[in-house]
Amino acid sequence: MTDPARPWSTAYAPGVPLDVPAPAQSLTETLAQTAEQHPSVVALDFMGAVTTYDTLQRRVDRAAGALKELGVEPGDRVALVLPNCATHVVVFYAVLRLGAVVVEHNPTYTADELAHQLKDSGATVVLCWQKVVPEVLGSHGETSVQTVVSIDLAADLPWIKRAALRLPLSASRKARDAMRGPVPAHPAVRRWGTALKHATPLEATHPHPDVEDVALLQYTGGTTGTPKGAVLRHRHLAVNAAQGQAWTGHGAGETVLSVLPFFHAFGLMLCMVYVVRIAATAVVLPRFDVDAVLAAQRRRPATFLPGVPPMFERLADAAERTGADLTSIRSAISGAMSLPVATAEKWERVTGGMLVEGYGMTETAPVALGSPMSTARRPGTLGLPFPSTHVRIADQEDTARDAAEGERGELWVSGPQVFDGYWQRPDETGSVLVEHEGRTWLRTGDVVVVEDGFVRLVDRSKEVIITGGFNVYPSQVEEHLRSMPGIADVAVVGIPGGDLGEKVVAAVVLAEGATRVELSAVRAWSEKRLARYAHPRELIVLPDLPRSQIGKVLRRVVREQVMDRIPHARHTEHGHRAD
Repeated sequence: MTDPARPWSTAYAPGVPLDVPAPAQSLTETLAQTAEQHPSVVALDFMGAVTTYDTLQRRVDRAAGALKELGVEPGDRVALVLPNCATHVVVFYAVLRLGAVVVEHNPTYTADELAHQLKDSGATVVLCWQKVVPEVLGSHGETSVQTVVSIDLAADLPWIKRAALRLPLSASRKARDAMRGPVPAHPAVRRWGTALKHATPLEATHPHPDVEDVALLQYTGGTTGTPKGAVLRHRHLAVNAAQGQAWTGHGAGETVLSVLPFFHAFGLMLCMVYVVRIAATAVVLPRFDVDAVLAAQRRRPATFLPGVPPMFERLADAAERTGADLTSIRSAISGAMSLPVATAEKWERVTGGMLVEGYGMTETAPVALGSPMSTARRPGTLGLPFPSTHVRIADQEDTARDAAEGERGELWVSGPQVFDGYWQRPDETGSVLVEHEGRTWLRTGDVVVVEDGFVRLVDRSKEVIITGGFNVYPSQVEEHLRSMPGIADVAVVGIPGGDLGEKVVAAVVLAEGATRVELSAVRAWSEKRLARYAHPRELIVLPDLPRSQIGKVLRRVVREQVMDRIPHARHTEHGHRAD
């Protein structure tokens, strides 16, 4: 039945409802139900090591018992600083099982980046990969952290691969060094293996969290680039998983290739929450690597792949080059950055399956729109609002007025997956969550047009650079580079970067007396405070930066200058001479 307030619903795939029911269960209750109904289904396949749903539930119970013995209580914030692995899934649900709050962090963050987020969240316990213990300890004195738990990623491997790490071979040493690191002796540090060994599993009668309890603080830069925690309750995540299931029609029997990082909102939802709801098998890889993905595909063929455009491009190229069989992947969803039409066409040609684009934000838990999983899909568009989701296109000059069909406007989203606000930041919450005609709306900051009900992105008012699926906020990079000797001023912009989506470029003005600046030096300076994906990949030197009458740097003009100069500038990895 068509809803006049949601005319786009006529383009929904057959069987997709207008609305989904409000969730009645917390995420841990959903896991318990799935484990009871599908105990022998493989929940996780990590590099060939399999965990059934029954075993996953038992591992979660033991992990929750270990965390309880470490002092974790309901409402405590527990930080996870881990790459993808089976233990990441286990501790995610174990923290929630105690009624505590997960705070996800990128394991490539520097000590300074971690310090800001750990201090802001008030996390008291950190569960982290061995290799990042030094970075966590480097922020320890500035935060509320009392306990740092070191996790050995290799412990999740099949026994034969763990044994191979001990061989006196260069390949074994390289693999061992990639997975393990020395754990500094420190009174705050515990070892996860030891904690588990002595833990008593949490009793089954222990109360589950309520659906209204906070489940997750997910840090995002928003419009300013200053990371702040989006507060997401169990109901936000649970309803978004239900919306996703309604959209795809997936159920038990799916095999999900889980290569998106779990610490990112997109990977967390599709690869840890959604898979449990539908009782799917998650084939988990620690990072995206074409050869590793193809090996996993041969071992356990996937049926569904959530990813970002570079993944689809590289896998399709590999399949065409090597004859690798990807035809089991019947459906795929692309997010985090724009999906080129050519990439979608190539993927569908190679697999015979369907690839659609989705749109969302951390603040929408994260998916809000998607192209339909049907012949009505439109590559190059963000698609249609999810079930139970409303959108409006607000006039950019007068937000009380709706933009006309085909007219540019700011995308506003309203739905049960929209977050409640930013952690301890009421002013910033008030700037993005607004009331209009009886609904609470999230102002996305993205400029779109609507054509026949389909939403198409035309501009980003937030100036965020999306590279490889990660958000880079120019103001953060600029602030750090301005403190570098030899640089008087800087503007950071994004330019087309092939399969990365965009490439980070720094346009710098040299300090008085400086005659050159080297890209290698800029990247070394960036190592101190910025995640690797935020490091500039190109560098140009300008005599000054274009500014508005009020002194604001005109990034659009800088970008035009960069686009004019990059093809002809005398740029190498070793340096860039001043004009």
